[in-house]
Amino acid sequence: MKHPRRSRLALLVVLAVGAAVAALAATAGAAGNGDFNYVANPPAVKGPAVSALVGKHLPGLGNDCTPLFGTPFTVSCYDPTQIRNAYDVPSGLTGAGQTIVIVDAYGDPTIEDDLAIFDAFFGLPDPPSFTIYHGSNTQKAGPHEAAGWALETALDVEWAHAIAPGAALVLAEAPSSSGNAINSTEKNIVSKYPGAIVSQSFGINENAIKGNGNNIQWKQANKNYQAFAALGDTVLASAGDFGATSGTSSNTADYPASDPYVTGVGGTQGLPYPLGLCPSPSSDTCSYGGEQVWNEPAVADVPLATGGAPSQIFPAPAYQAGLNGYDVRTTPDVAYNAALNGGVLVVQLPNIYLVGGTSCGSPQWAGIFALANQARASAGKGPIGLANPALYAIYKSARYGADFHDVTVGNNTLAGQPVQGFSAGTGYDLTTGIGTPDVANLITDLVAQP
Repeated sequence: MKHPRRSRLALLVVLAVGAAVAALAATAGAAGNGDFNYVANPPAVKGPAVSALVGKHLPGLGNDCTPLFGTPFTVSCYDPTQIRNAYDVPSGLTGAGQTIVIVDAYGDPTIEDDLAIFDAFFGLPDPPSFTIYHGSNTQKAGPHEAAGWALETALDVEWAHAIAPGAALVLAEAPSSSGNAINSTEKNIVSKYPGAIVSQSFGINENAIKGNGNNIQWKQANKNYQAFAALGDTVLASAGDFGATSGTSSNTADYPASDPYVTGVGGTQGLPYPLGLCPSPSSDTCSYGGEQVWNEPAVADVPLATGGAPSQIFPAPAYQAGLNGYDVRTTPDVAYNAALNGGVLVVQLPNIYLVGGTSCGSPQWAGIFALANQARASAGKGPIGLANPALYAIYKSARYGADFHDVTVGNNTLAGQPVQGFSAGTGYDLTTGIGTPDVANLITDLVAQP
């Protein structure tokens, strides 16, 4: 018998999460066919129609989203003000003069309206520009779940903008979720925006791509990322939503988060769960509370947990050498709130959603780097570019405790899996990396970097 306190939420999320698991299994089975398909189905709870919310003051909900989602127990959620307060995002920076490139497959056919409504609900300004490169005119849900990518696209655009409302937005829509299509789209579009920040909320486990014909695509992606780094771009990717095993039978990192030229973003949840990150259930504002490793085995019928594991492809880059006892690249590098019960609000017409997963972290970290690059420009410096050397330099410095919350509680063993994942501990670990940011302090030290 299901626990009565989670039954309704489980029913609401099982379709979205179940689709992701099905897609994950399909991609894992595709190894050796010369290409692969990335997965992006963020776990989500479908809320009321947007039309029913016009004129309502959504931030007035505080952290209690029960009025929106009608569940028989308290569902926690966060709006942009709460997230910005929790992570100490400075109000004096907006990302002005910077460009965030968001890469997704298929896209969202209503993304311009979605963003406009999101901004109206939460009092955000329009972006200075919003350029969309359309990769698909059909927007049909097919074997790679284009419908799931529409919600992913809305999440990525809205929450990159929530953190850096003054940054220009570029949405690069690949015509499909194949590795080849994503590579071609990025090569053609990202190169137009030197010094940009690139967010990728998708991935595939390395078990599916480490050999056979599939290595062609990741090798091309790696060449792209090296070229982007040479242009001064910062590239991010989500670390995955299915624990250390990524839903397979052995521990494996997700790509592209595992690429040495990419900053991999893992997930956290509130400590105590679910309200711990921003413990102000009746207020629009809050201050930082506490976090633990994102691992929600009971929020839906499908267990969820942050990705994070040693790479099977890449040796340890110089910035990780001697750091964690491995001679290979490990993920993630940093982390961010990824809880579903304790997630963020996203508009994707005709509804509003509560969304979780490590997909939430990549676009928000992109916004953080846009703020940092704005501050660096004011100091007469260029963009941070490849971010990992700077992040790990701060980790090894006396400023680490001021710039990051060191997450030391929890693990990323996926519930029901016989394979043990990894546990959080003091300092860097394979669940939350360096940790989550105190953005104002971190920006000060990113400006100080060469």
